[in-house]
Amino acid sequence: MAMASLLADESQANQGSQIDRANPLLPKEPHFKPKAKNVIFLHMAGSPPHLDLLDYKPELVKRSDEPCPDEFYAGKQFAFTNGRPKLLGTPHQFKQFGESGTWFSDAIPNLASMADDLCVIKSMNTDQFNHAPAQLMLYTGSPRMGRPSIGSWVTYGLGTENQDLPGFVVLLSGGLNPSAGNTAWGSGFLPSVFQGVQCRSKGDPVLFASNPQGMDRELRRISLDAINGLNGIQAKELGDAETLTRIAQYELAFRMQVSVPEVMDISRETEKTITTYGAKPGDASFANNCLLARRLVENGVRYVQLFDWGWDFHGTNPNESIADGLTRRCKPMDQAVAALLKDLKERGLLEETLVVWSGEFGRTPFREGRTAKGKVLGRDHFPDAYSMFMAGGGIKPGISYGATDPLGFSVTENKVHTHDLQATLMHLLGFDHEKLTHFYQGRNFRLTDVHGKVIHDILA
Repeated sequence: MAMASLLADESQANQGSQIDRANPLLPKEPHFKPKAKNVIFLHMAGSPPHLDLLDYKPELVKRSDEPCPDEFYAGKQFAFTNGRPKLLGTPHQFKQFGESGTWFSDAIPNLASMADDLCVIKSMNTDQFNHAPAQLMLYTGSPRMGRPSIGSWVTYGLGTENQDLPGFVVLLSGGLNPSAGNTAWGSGFLPSVFQGVQCRSKGDPVLFASNPQGMDRELRRISLDAINGLNGIQAKELGDAETLTRIAQYELAFRMQVSVPEVMDISRETEKTITTYGAKPGDASFANNCLLARRLVENGVRYVQLFDWGWDFHGTNPNESIADGLTRRCKPMDQAVAALLKDLKERGLLEETLVVWSGEFGRTPFREGRTAKGKVLGRDHFPDAYSMFMAGGGIKPGISYGATDPLGFSVTENKVHTHDLQATLMHLLGFDHEKLTHFYQGRNFRLTDVHGKVIHDILA
């Protein structure tokens, strides 16, 4: 069987040497030696209330329910708030943790216990105050559709080490897609082979990957050889790079039929590991996806993107309350993310895996307008200042970076724009973000557009 497999591979290579040379997913060298080999990006879609989790503001607590000072809201546009809102201090208790003394809310005790492994950035800001444009800005560098996502740029620049798995995998939880939809992991004007492959933790791991009734693997191989032969003729005659990309995608899909189900089967993990994450084999959950993320990077997947919908805390119902609602929402996330970080660390993977946790923007230091007179506490969208954290992959552990004013309205120290985050992520992977470009419509494009600077102060 092994000999037959080797001979088959050799035969295909001889028949399609042009295809193999053009395989866009073959491993490539970055501009310089990278500190990170893989990325796991954990996106809390809807944007968690950072003032109730990571950025403690005792002055805001003291002045809670006071009218918001004019200079903080006059002339500014908010998604659902008009008139003079009232300040809203957090109902959560904060304490300092670890040797670093980083402040954490009582809603995330497991993450708090890992304070000395995390780099908390408290000075993030973006240009967009609605979900879809802010998500596009974060992942594609532009609030408008049509640009490649970060994961696509990464696989475009680095390829993938495991040719039997996609270089860029997307996992969803929370019951809804992110507001930006699949453009948040699309390839834009890059060849489509670099777009994210959406996998599922429940049912077939990849839709339509299974052979239909009456089609076995041998027949599938014969049909692909015939299709690839026709595509090879077309590529030779027309010289369209997308035709070669299509061939590479067909071949990857064929290999994925065997490789993906094995990697996506978390029941192969020990009972202790499954319990630590809070995962349940067969479910579609954020905990399952965190465990899958570790399995994927362990098997050579370059970029893993998790989207977890349900973090839009306006206060329009008890589940959106920044008090009890946030505590309930954080519980499974807090357990799963802490378990992921500890698991990566114990396996020696955290040093080479960059883990990022973020929303698309922050939440206001005042009450959301629609719910201002209700009993449920909620916050509006806020692009001017928010918090996130990173770990592993060349990031300096146990630090807080940047600061906001005593009420949390504006960045006062070490401002970090989303373009700066993108530039830093690419730097950790071994790229000069100004030099990783793609020629399109008459000019070179890059992820950070004409912006972005690397945040050297947070690098180990």
